Amino acid sequence: MLVKICGIKDAAALDAARQGGADMVGFVFFPPSPRAVTANQAGELARSYGHGPKRVGLFVDPDDAMLAATLAEVPLDILQLQGEETPARAGEIRARFGKPVMKALGIGSKADLARLPDYADQVDYFLLDAPPPAGSALPGGNAQAFDWALMKNEKPPRPWLLAGGLTPANVAEAIAASGAPGVDVSSGVERARGVKDPAAIAAFIAAAKAGRV
Repeated sequence: MLVKICGIKDAAALDAARQGGADMVGFVFFPPSPRAVTANQAGELARSYGHGPKRVGLFVDPDDAMLAATLAEVPLDILQLQGEETPARAGEIRARFGKPVMKALGIGSKADLARLPDYADQVDYFLLDAPPPAGSALPGGNAQAFDWALMKNEKPPRPWLLAGGLTPANVAEAIAASGAPGVDVSSGVERARGVKDPAAIAAFIAAAKAGRV
């Protein structure tokens, strides 16, 4: 069971994720988000440990200059694309920067799953989230869940993580209902918008690992 804690902004949240056994931690490079960090802030956190969770950078339709500038300061392991990046653009980023790519896609119905094969040869992971609410400024992190049963018996062509509306209280149920091999959480482990709760992070990781399928 892969567990990703996204929206890390401070050492306390990072420590909770590391000590709890998270497999990935996410740094958000999208200024409208309350979880956004600068490359300098993320760099300090990412360089503060050696072995541990993979460092994931979340970007929304980034250009090459932004990616290059961020990677010059932050030792990222994975690039997460949260915008409207096409399969061709995802593959171009993966080839140009030599990093695994995680593509986030909104899943509102079974029809949305038809997009996955188009990306299969261009990315390394999928992050399947609820589509953003109408008018939302954020493409993710909106605490919205989609129907987990849509994923039951589905076999996406790449490793995938379930996201959207997950909390320590419902993550085991979500894993059982969806068959997800991995989960991603951000707002579900916060005590205020954009402020992580270390105790909730620890509880989420424990519940997810115990609820593996």
